[in-house]
Amino acid sequence: MKVVGVIGAGTMGIGIAQVAVQNNKQVVVIDSNDEVLNKSQVNLFKTFEKLVEKGKLGSEEVNSYKNALTFTTDYNAFKDADLVIEAIIENLEVKHTVFKKIEELVKDSCILASNTSSLSIASISSVLKNPSRFLGIHFFNPAPLMALVEIIPGVQTSSEVTQTAKEEILSWNKKPVTVKDTPGFIVNRVARPFYGEALRIYEEGIADFATIDWAMTHFGGFRMGPFTLMDYIGNDINYTVTESVFEAFYFDPRFKPSFTQKRHKEAGLLGRKTGKGYYDYSEGAIQPKPIKDEKIGSYIFNRILCMLINEAFDALFMKVASREDIDIAMRFGVNYPKGLLDWADEIGLEKVLLQLTDLFEEYGEDRYRPNPLLKRMVYKN
Repeated sequence: MKVVGVIGAGTMGIGIAQVAVQNNKQVVVIDSNDEVLNKSQVNLFKTFEKLVEKGKLGSEEVNSYKNALTFTTDYNAFKDADLVIEAIIENLEVKHTVFKKIEELVKDSCILASNTSSLSIASISSVLKNPSRFLGIHFFNPAPLMALVEIIPGVQTSSEVTQTAKEEILSWNKKPVTVKDTPGFIVNRVARPFYGEALRIYEEGIADFATIDWAMTHFGGFRMGPFTLMDYIGNDINYTVTESVFEAFYFDPRFKPSFTQKRHKEAGLLGRKTGKGYYDYSEGAIQPKPIKDEKIGSYIFNRILCMLINEAFDALFMKVASREDIDIAMRFGVNYPKGLLDWADEIGLEKVLLQLTDLFEEYGEDRYRPNPLLKRMVYKN
């Protein structure tokens, strides 16, 4: 592939454009808003200059990248594109309008892709005359730094298109994983208990935000605890993803959203971007200290981890992705210290199942039901 098109000059679109151009592609970035286009171009060029200052890029390289980039509002600029990736608002009608327009302009061999994280590939491709050349290529933010890319074929995507897309993204020094077109794909599905179970533990009064965060970083080696991470992501964004996954799974209680997070969202306590979330980020604010009780901390960590492992087993059981790809996705998509399925083997499947069974018996809720594949693997041994 020589020419890559990107639709949308927002953070994700420009990140994808940067990755593509730094892998020697001619890149065309299209946005309907001139002001957004110009601002994004300026910011990207500033990023390149900073990389030169740090010694990570040479001046000649940067000049070649700048020459290989086109910023325009004219969709006809996609006429020579080999691959077009859309990274715009998560609105199905808007995506339909855009892709119907693009399909008429690009060449027949051009692969069309969406960077969607919440909409089904089948639903987006339903308006296309040739849906076999359409798939999901889901980058993680920030795209230049995050290695993982989820490759999501729809029910009508050809196997050749899927393989070509995966090989192309691999050539960009990324870690592509192939995922079935199901809600949340791998990462946004499997990671839900990291947030949901932490919120549940807080709501039960077992521990406060700081103590739960400490438990996950101290015992699990996670880079951030769940409440710190939700504040970093934004409680509005994180809650919306949870709500959409919950609805998409026909209200399966495993993905039930939290009233605590909903109230924070409603109150405008979104996290770092608003200055307050679960923590206060204003200047001079004193952060709460965790209660470093080893027994409570160990309980919190084990409970959240076993829920994450159960969700990883469910993704494997439902053939969402291969075992290897599920573990790669969680390590490189959300920076977990270990792949969850490998982690389960390390702990011992019997211990994981026992903890889930205890929770299921205690609460009597389907959110704690052990996955059938996990049970089979324990009982056959």
